Amino acid sequence: MSKRILATVATAIALALSSSFLNAAEIKLVRFGPLGEERPGIVDAQGQIHDLSAHIDDITPDTLSAASLEEIAQIPMSELPVVQGSPRLGVPVTGTGKIVAIGFNYVNHAAEMAVELPTEPLVFMKATSALTGPFDNVIQPRNGHKLDYESELVIVIGRRAQYITENEVFDYIAGFTVGHDVSERAFQRERGGQFTKGKSADTFAPVGPYLVTPDNIDDVQNLSIWSEVNGEMRQQGTTADMVFGVKEIVSHLSQFMTLYPGDLIFTGTPAGVGDGMVPPSYLKPGDVVRVGIEGLEFQRQTIVAPR
Repeated sequence: MSKRILATVATAIALALSSSFLNAAEIKLVRFGPLGEERPGIVDAQGQIHDLSAHIDDITPDTLSAASLEEIAQIPMSELPVVQGSPRLGVPVTGTGKIVAIGFNYVNHAAEMAVELPTEPLVFMKATSALTGPFDNVIQPRNGHKLDYESELVIVIGRRAQYITENEVFDYIAGFTVGHDVSERAFQRERGGQFTKGKSADTFAPVGPYLVTPDNIDDVQNLSIWSEVNGEMRQQGTTADMVFGVKEIVSHLSQFMTLYPGDLIFTGTPAGVGDGMVPPSYLKPGDVVRVGIEGLEFQRQTIVAPR
């Protein structure tokens, strides 16, 4: 065997055994740093954040293309410095154009809220100004007194999607993350019946900590999803209980609006919200909420009084 062939074989074996390169399809992106000064990062198998800012300026809609993700995945981890300490984490993608949400999309949540199962996805919007980091405080809005929590799987769109079929959906998804669909029930029901009013206050859309690409997840329709308030477990569900799954939701939305890279889709919440308890149990300043999803990690927020 020639020296050249031996060298080629040795290189192939070394690459196969080495963890210095990420699988292009299995990456976790993160943005870290003070509010407004976040930097792009990537998370390794040990949970350490590596700084990507020498290679990309930020994690934007353009970063979510298949080509861009492939380029990021090919960067040797040895070239990426480890981020020291425990920096603040921001929303894992910036430049989101819209947040679309689906209501009453878990069988048991619809039951606890005493509503009939929707025959097609119930769609509402959350303001992008509600976006906040996964460990930032949630601010109780002025005149708000029925603050509630909802743990949700969030879809991150990676390609322009219009009139797509269910079989095409995963070609248009950049990844998934955890979302907390914070709600003010009085604004939602007692101020003109507006879902969007009750869902859009500042800090009402914590997203993160990571943007996880689809190949990190064996079955997105079989993930445990949960929430707890002050250490007490409130929601314990599974994405298998969705009325409409990820494929149905994205395809359905694309028939009514064009979805763009960076758009976020909140997919609904399981039973166990405060409004469904007897009597209702709403959040108040000082309460600590954690929400999480299997394989996507968790968030933690403290509720603080209005400014």
